[in-house]
Amino acid sequence: MTETEIRTQVLQLLKTIAPEVEEGELDAGVPLRDQVDLDSMDWLNFLVALHERLKVDIPESDYAKLVTLGDLVAYLRRKLPA
Repeated sequence: MTETEIRTQVLQLLKTIAPEVEEGELDAGVPLRDQVDLDSMDWLNFLVALHERLKVDIPESDYAKLVTLGDLVAYLRRKLPA
């Protein structure tokens, strides 16, 4: 899966939790929860949805590493087959 495909999947799932998200307004280097105003429960639901859709294990110990859109895409890129 390419970086662009991963980003598309991430953004599609994010929109199910925060429909007001505008892709063009997101900064890949700024904390995603701050940009989209997600509380901790929404964030957890989002990470679980990523796991379910992409079939990627995201251990709880890695949650702190997944802060920005860029972090998420890079993390998933490493975990998914090419």
